[in-house]
Amino acid sequence: MDVKGLQVLVVGAGIGGLSASIALRRAGHEVTVIERDPQWSVYGVGIIQQSNVVRAMDQLGVLDDFLDAACGFDAIEIYLPSGQKVARVPAPSLVAGKPANVGIGRRALQKVLGDNAKALGVEIRLGLTAADISDDGAGVTVRFSDDSEERFDIVVGADGAYSLTRETILLDAAAPEFTGQGVWRYNLPRPAELDALHVYNGPIGVGLVPMSAEQMYLFATSPEPGNPHYPREGLAAVMRQKLANTAPQIQELAQQITDDAGVVYRPLEGLMVHGPWHKGRVVLLGDAVHATTPHLGQGAGMAIEDALVLAEELSVRDTPEAAFEAYHARRYERCRYIVEASLAICHGQIGKGPPIDNHKATAEMFAVVSQPI
Repeated sequence: MDVKGLQVLVVGAGIGGLSASIALRRAGHEVTVIERDPQWSVYGVGIIQQSNVVRAMDQLGVLDDFLDAACGFDAIEIYLPSGQKVARVPAPSLVAGKPANVGIGRRALQKVLGDNAKALGVEIRLGLTAADISDDGAGVTVRFSDDSEERFDIVVGADGAYSLTRETILLDAAAPEFTGQGVWRYNLPRPAELDALHVYNGPIGVGLVPMSAEQMYLFATSPEPGNPHYPREGLAAVMRQKLANTAPQIQELAQQITDDAGVVYRPLEGLMVHGPWHKGRVVLLGDAVHATTPHLGQGAGMAIEDALVLAEELSVRDTPEAAFEAYHARRYERCRYIVEASLAICHGQIGKGPPIDNHKATAEMFAVVSQPI
C-alpha cells in the first residue's frame, strides 16, 4: 500500500495537533484539523520549551518564527526554600548557534504553529468535534458534530488528556488521575538580571521563566488535598497566600499578583497509556496518551516530538498500522520516563513519595531528551 498523499484528520488544534499537521503536511499529506473550541482560545501565561523542543522546531521548519516570538536562555538555576542559590545547571544547545531553551507565551506559540500550518495549506475548522469515528479497515468515516460526514485515510487524536478519540478507540485505557497538587501561573515584569529559569525547591515549588525582554511568568505548585475548586473572584489573593512561606524574593514578587483574571490555576493530573496508542487507522499522540505534570517542563515537548516521529514513520512504512506500531515503539519509553520522573518530583513535594533532588533530576532529564528522537 502507498501511504504517501494520505487524507488525514487531526482532532485537536493544540500544540500537538498543530505540530502534527505541519509535519504531516510537509510530508505530502492532505491535512484537516478540527478544534472543538469555536474561539480557539488559550490561556495567556507562558510555557517552557527546552533544548529538545528547539531542535524539534527546527525539524518542523518553524524555528525562526518560534525564536522570534520567544525568549532564549541557556541555564537553569536551583534555589533552596530559603532563597539561597545552590546550582546553575547549563542546558545543552542542540541546534548550533541557537538558545538551549526558551520561554514563550502560549498564545504566541499557538500563533506560530497555527500560522505555519495555514501557510502550508492545512485546513483548520473551529467549533467542531468528531461525533462518530467508523474505521472499516480501508479508511475512516467521520461524522462531525454539525452532522456532516467525511472520509479520511487516517485519524490522529491530539485532543488532550480527556481525549474523546481515546475513549472511542481504547475502551480499557487509563483515565487521567489527580496527583494531589495544583499549579498556579501569573505573568510579571521581567527583571533584567533574570537570564535563566529559576527553580525554587520546597513544599511550594516555584519557578520564574523569562518570556520576553519585558515579561516573565511565575509558576507555583501547591498541595491541593481534595482537589478543591477555586472561584475566579479572589483568585489573586489565594495565589498570594499560597506563596506566603516561600523564599523572600518570591514573597516580594507575590505582592504584584493582584488581578484575579490574570491568575491561571490548574489541578495537576497524570496519565500514561501503557498499551497500544492506536487501533486500526486511528492513532493518538501527546496528552491523549501521556499527560505529564509540568515539573520537568516536557509536556508540550513530548507532543511535538510525537508529531515528528509519526510523520517520519508514515513516510517509511508500508501501511498506516505498521507506521503506528513503529511510532509507538520509538516514543513509549521516552514518554514513560518523563511522566514517571515528573510525577516523582510532584509526589516528593507533597509527601506522597521521597523528596527528589531537582538539580539531579533536571540534569538527568536533559541527558535523556538530548538523545535523538
